[in-house]
Amino acid sequence: MRKLVFLIISCFLMFSCVQKAYKQTVIYTIEIPDSEGVTSVGIRGNDKPLNWDQDMELKKINNKGFYQVKVTYLTGYKFTEVKFTRNGEYELQNMPNRRIEFNPSGVTQYKAVFNQPLK
Repeated sequence: MRKLVFLIISCFLMFSCVQKAYKQTVIYTIEIPDSEGVTSVGIRGNDKPLNWDQDMELKKINNKGFYQVKVTYLTGYKFTEVKFTRNGEYELQNMPNRRIEFNPSGVTQYKAVFNQPLK
């Protein structure tokens, strides 16, 4: 009997602590004002599919220095943190990461200027 009660309590605790995950899509658009000499633009971050070790490449979308990528997360969190890279070098050195709050609709548009934190 004691084992059965322990098993029931263990199952309840195990399943009651699981956070439900949702798809969150973020369309990141970054402007690089001085885009001369740029060979790559990337993004790195906390949550899969991003990571802090390797860039996810942003594609150039016009000749005015704008780059974009669409990232879909499967997460239970309401935000994520990222930083952009130019030629493999991080922006905002010795400054906090960019915190992206997910839109409750599931699709977030995030626009930024390279190396300039939001005010």
